[in-house]
Amino acid sequence: MIELILITPLIFCLILLFTKSKKTNNIFVIIYAFLHLFASIKLYIGHNSTNNLNTFLDFYFKADNLNILFLLTLSTIFAGISIYNNGFIKNRELQGSDLKYYSITVLVFIFSMTGAILSTNLALSWVFIEATTLASAYLIYFNKTKHSIEAAWKYVFICSVGIALAFVGIIILSIATGKMDSLFYSDLYSNASLINPFWLKLSFVFILIGIGTKMGLAPVHFWLPDAHSEAPAPISALLSATLLNSAFLIILRVLKLMNLAHIDHYAKVLMIIMGLLSIFVAAVFIYKINNYKRMLAYSSIENMGIMAIGAAVGGLGLYASLLHMIGHSLIKSSFFLTAGNILKIFKTKKINEISGIIEVDKKTGWLWILCFAGITGLPPSPLFISEFLLLKSLIEKNHFIITGIFLILLTIILYGIGKVIINMSFDSIETEVKTNFKDKYMALNKMYKCLYIPQIIFIAVSIIIGIYIPPFLNELIKNAVAGF
Repeated sequence: MIELILITPLIFCLILLFTKSKKTNNIFVIIYAFLHLFASIKLYIGHNSTNNLNTFLDFYFKADNLNILFLLTLSTIFAGISIYNNGFIKNRELQGSDLKYYSITVLVFIFSMTGAILSTNLALSWVFIEATTLASAYLIYFNKTKHSIEAAWKYVFICSVGIALAFVGIIILSIATGKMDSLFYSDLYSNASLINPFWLKLSFVFILIGIGTKMGLAPVHFWLPDAHSEAPAPISALLSATLLNSAFLIILRVLKLMNLAHIDHYAKVLMIIMGLLSIFVAAVFIYKINNYKRMLAYSSIENMGIMAIGAAVGGLGLYASLLHMIGHSLIKSSFFLTAGNILKIFKTKKINEISGIIEVDKKTGWLWILCFAGITGLPPSPLFISEFLLLKSLIEKNHFIITGIFLILLTIILYGIGKVIINMSFDSIETEVKTNFKDKYMALNKMYKCLYIPQIIFIAVSIIIGIYIPPFLNELIKNAVAGF
């Protein structure tokens, strides 16, 4: 299955180099998305198997109790986005080469994230996370506007600096390991007590800041608002719902090493500081903002901060963090895809130029409202459960000040996003303007069903998880937490 999931996109990329058919490009992306989902499910079913290694790839890539959760999340989100992408491409007047490069870089982007998730070696994880930067830079630049070019350059520059810092951290870690001379996670974990604690602490600082850049944690988050807001809707959804998770997984891998080396308190303090700072930054910018895609980007920074705090608290907090990761991926991808529909209809990202979404397009309007309810943790959102569990864990560990700051910042963010969503959805719109939108934009742009179906499915799944966590999912998260 690992061979299927890693080699197929490379073969598809070679084929797409020699075709200009829009239909072929769409079909290949969709086929790979569902192959990815099928392979991920098969890996989930058999990841605890004790079979011997069969191929060279099995030595460097493996599904375990932790990364299988991230892989299934990536597969599910990508499958939904591939459906939306079909309608997105149909409405675009693209040159054959533009569509070809778009599809190829999407495949390489997913391939890179998959490699980072399945890697059994820290250095290899670093290579694949760096590859995500190269693959997604073109996708951020795809609209070829002045702002998208600036966003792409900012993304490449800041993430490259971050990845370079992470590389320094890996070099320091290799010094800390002494004669062990291995960066395989299994070797690091089994020999954690032999690793020099001074160098390990120093290494963690560089890795947390470096990989934290890709995760979008403050104060190294500066690329994220521009990249998420300028990328096409399917790419914004992938960046927020899958790329940030891939970086988070690597941080969790290194955090586990800190736990086993019994210097985890140091690491957890750093993660809590960055987590709270991320939520603070989001609260400040969301409160006064006039670009709804940037608003969603800052919401992603907020949620990455929540996940970092949960991971640092550990135990029930880590369970909450992983549940939050799943809920955020489902809801935020829906949010960005729905934002793509709004941009398609109203032709602007400015909040103050949009009103009456429900009057113009009811499906988009109600999806917009449901996404708001989900991302702010209103019941029955799974984020309500994860945030409640995190608060419970913080209180049980006597982190009362952190709990108070956490609640205040979440309240500010809830008010900031709510004000925007309600005004955009329910403010009255002049009859003449409404008719113009419906006749001119809705007709010309052909709002295909596939521009709504993924969001409906994702929101429905998130509501189900918010009401009743399926036993298999609960077991999946518990198994991931047990490794810590």
